[in-house]
Amino acid sequence: MDIQETINQGIQLAFQNIFNHDLPLDQISLAPTRKEFEGTYTFVVFPYLKVSKATPEATANLIGEYLKDNVAEVAGFNVVKGFLNLELNNMIWVDVFQKLFANENVGQLPANGQKVMVEYSSPNTNKPLHLGHLRNNFLGFSVANILEANGYEVIKANLVNDRGIHICKSMVAYQHFGNEETPESSGLKGDHLAGKYYVIFDQKYKEQIAELKDQGQSEDEAKKNAPLFLEAQDMLRKWEANDEEVVSLWKLMNTWVYAGFEKTYERMGVTFDKYYYESDTYLLGKDIVAEGLEKGVFFKKDNGSVWVDLTAEGLDEKLVLRGDGTSVYITQDMGTADLKYDDFGISKSVYVVGNEQDYHFDVLFKIMRKLGRPYGDGLSHLSYGMVDLPTGKMKSREGTVVDADDLMQEMVDTAAQHTKELGKIDGFNEAQATELYETLGMGALKYFLLKVDPKKRMLFNPQESIEFQGNTGPFIQYSHARIASILRKADQIGVDYKHTDFSTLAHIEESESSLIYLLNDFEKRISQAGLDYSPAILAQYLFDLAKEYNRFYADLPIFLENDPTILAFRVAISSHTAKTLKKGMQLLGIAVPERM
Repeated sequence: MDIQETINQGIQLAFQNIFNHDLPLDQISLAPTRKEFEGTYTFVVFPYLKVSKATPEATANLIGEYLKDNVAEVAGFNVVKGFLNLELNNMIWVDVFQKLFANENVGQLPANGQKVMVEYSSPNTNKPLHLGHLRNNFLGFSVANILEANGYEVIKANLVNDRGIHICKSMVAYQHFGNEETPESSGLKGDHLAGKYYVIFDQKYKEQIAELKDQGQSEDEAKKNAPLFLEAQDMLRKWEANDEEVVSLWKLMNTWVYAGFEKTYERMGVTFDKYYYESDTYLLGKDIVAEGLEKGVFFKKDNGSVWVDLTAEGLDEKLVLRGDGTSVYITQDMGTADLKYDDFGISKSVYVVGNEQDYHFDVLFKIMRKLGRPYGDGLSHLSYGMVDLPTGKMKSREGTVVDADDLMQEMVDTAAQHTKELGKIDGFNEAQATELYETLGMGALKYFLLKVDPKKRMLFNPQESIEFQGNTGPFIQYSHARIASILRKADQIGVDYKHTDFSTLAHIEESESSLIYLLNDFEKRISQAGLDYSPAILAQYLFDLAKEYNRFYADLPIFLENDPTILAFRVAISSHTAKTLKKGMQLLGIAVPERM
């Protein structure tokens, strides 16, 4: 039982003994005491004044006196209006720490027997990944790690958008202007080569629109009648008819793109357990439409189209199948949802997709629940905000997109320059320095994109992200490297911190108990990050922990301590802090260096 549970039970007994009232434990909650007041935990008494029939101050004092007399962990208290601030017996933190230190599997909660799929990335095979994809991939991979740490069996999935008119646009442009160019002959990654022809299509398409407008057509007419657009539409029809020549070109260009994606994913440090392809799933879902009609969940209009009425759920009527029998996006998404369940028997499914799709997923989830799917209640949309740069919004078809590969390289180059300027690579050979730059550059990028609440739109500032001070990845990485250096020194001088009994300590300092308090909070923060699908909760915790460790280190110079037990205790605290920082950053998908 942890300290909060013990105190909660003490509060429950206080209500029984003082106010003759049975207060359920799930109605008792403690908050961390604000920094400006003495205490560790705060109990707010305002909600219970009807029970106590006393003023807030009197109620808090009565409960505080009871806890001080009956709960060994509570050493004292102070009352600020209706806030009961509990001051704990400092030495309980020694026992808390010894239990933490004995845990070989820090940051891993017990298995819960549930399977969850996290779907992220979802690239289009007509262009390379960009800055927005970086936030998507880092979020998806981190949430998958966090859910695994919460005891789930996790399947990381990628639904690749490998068909449709946008893919055909790149193919048509390549047919006209490619001159049999290949990744090898051009020196371009395959995804960049496909993206080049997507941009060329847009440029030539606009030229054709302008020509048709000069001939007297309206804007809308010109867009529909431009020869390149008509070719792309025709190519899509041929692809759906399995035309041999079109399918052959489609496979060739997709092969190039997948090879390019693989290199990008490798540098990102993200992986997938299962790939789904829209070319395999776009015809799914029609049987679900028939099922929905039978069950009365869907209805048919006079033109033969099939709809769902979600007005009772606060939405509107939504088309699920066209009158000519062809699918819309929601049709195939219903089919893919069933396919995922059939493949893995998942109880939860998390879709990591930008917030412009909020309505779409709201509709999809309501439909699957109305259809009575066993996984229906476990469907979640991790809706995240777009990423902006100081230069403004990105548009891939105009060739102004912030390319993921370029940005990652820029971050690593910036890390190299910054690290050299600060002289943090003394004693490194070239290979070690190169590895450090990669670790710092990618750590800075990932942390900056993950530290913001996923729901919020954000501005990415490359220069700010690489700083070694403030709420950045490199600050936490440097803190870990500093502790690793301390541990090496402790080993060199023979500090046996792994086998010392710390229960003999007579006193510990405030900066030690504050650090242990934070270390003890790690699994709770992991649990909360998993419930909210928010790596930002974990990122903030790791920043707070690194800050608290640096305060501890400044207050208590470890190797100036003469008492061997206190010295071993402080080295042990350092060791567990390093282990916690490393595990936490690993859950964010970020590596930490052992030396800097």
